[in-house]
Parts: sequence; structure tokens; C-alpha cells
Amino acid sequence: MSDSARNERTDLRVVRTGAGDDVSELLGRVARGDSEAFAGLYDALNGSVYGLARRVVRDPERAEDVAQEVFLEVWRKAPTYESSKGTAKTWILTIAHRRAVDAVRRNEASRKYEARTVVDDVQHDAPGDELIGREEQKQVRDCLQTLTDLQLESVQLAYYQGYTYSEVATLLDKPLPTIKTRMRDGLIRLRDCMEVSA
Repeated sequence: MSDSARNERTDLRVVRTGAGDDVSELLGRVARGDSEAFAGLYDALNGSVYGLARRVVRDPERAEDVAQEVFLEVWRKAPTYESSKGTAKTWILTIAHRRAVDAVRRNEASRKYEARTVVDDVQHDAPGDELIGREEQKQVRDCLQTLTDLQLESVQLAYYQGYTYSEVATLLDKPLPTIKTRMRDGLIRLRDCMEVSA
């Protein structure tokens, strides 16, 4: 080994992260009610907890709420941590993931409930809606009858059964450009018919 290589090697330092050990030690102290250790644990893992929550819930403000809930749970449940089941960091990030998923589920449930409530309110507040709905359905059925067979089949498959244009073309054994043209022409005819009927 040359002298310059030896000199370069003596300048190298071995750095041990020990972050996992630090987190375990901090969590142990938190379990005994040490608030300074809790502050250290928060500083060490807040970025990781927030980042995980943000990836799951997407909304930055909601991710902050989730991170706060996680650290509250860590403070309360620190005495239940068992090192034999995994590292302290993994335990905390598992709590974070669970909390984030719960937040997404709560948000979805809330959205569905609100949507149902709005629909219920409209149905109870507007008894004439049923009559108007029936008239509009009749108008749509009458206008659909003005379409050619290919236009009608294409529109029904795409808009009533949810098929893509490509799938409609395959089902009807027609070229995709033909289906797109027929769909466009059919929708224009429907629009014109609906405007005249209105």
C-alpha cells in the first residue's frame, strides 16, 4: 500500500448510526414517563411518521393530524412495546400506518354518509322530483329512438354498461374510428333532440 493510500485510510472514520438503538432507548424511557425522551423520540421519528402518513392519506393537513395521533398513542402505549417482536422504529411506523389507513377509511365512510344524506334530503324535500325524473327518462328514451342501430348499440354499451370505446369496437366487431364517429354523431343527435324536447 502506498504512503498516500495509507494517509487517505487514516482519514476515514467508521460511523455507526445506532439510530435504532437510540429510538429503542428513548422508547424505553418514554415507557417510564420521561417527557424529555418523548421529545427526543418525536424529533427522531416525526419526519418518518409524517412521511408515511402523507403517502397514505395524501392530504398534508390530515397527515399532520395522523402524526399527532400516532405520537399520542406512542406516549400512552410505550409500556406495551416488546422488543422481541421488532424494533422500536418499526413498532412506531406500524402504528403510523394503521392510523393512516384508519383515517382514509373514516374519510371514505364520511364521504359516503354525506352523499347519502344529501340524496335523502333532496328526495324528502322535493316530492316533484320523481315526476320530473320520469318525464326526463321518457324524453331520453324517445331521443334514443332517433339514433341508428349502430349509434344506439354504441351509446348503450358505453354509457349504460360502462364499456370503453375500444371494448365497444371489439364487441360490435367494428373498427375503432367507426365507433368513435358513430358515438360522436349519436351524442350530437341526442343533444339536439334533448334541446328541442326541452
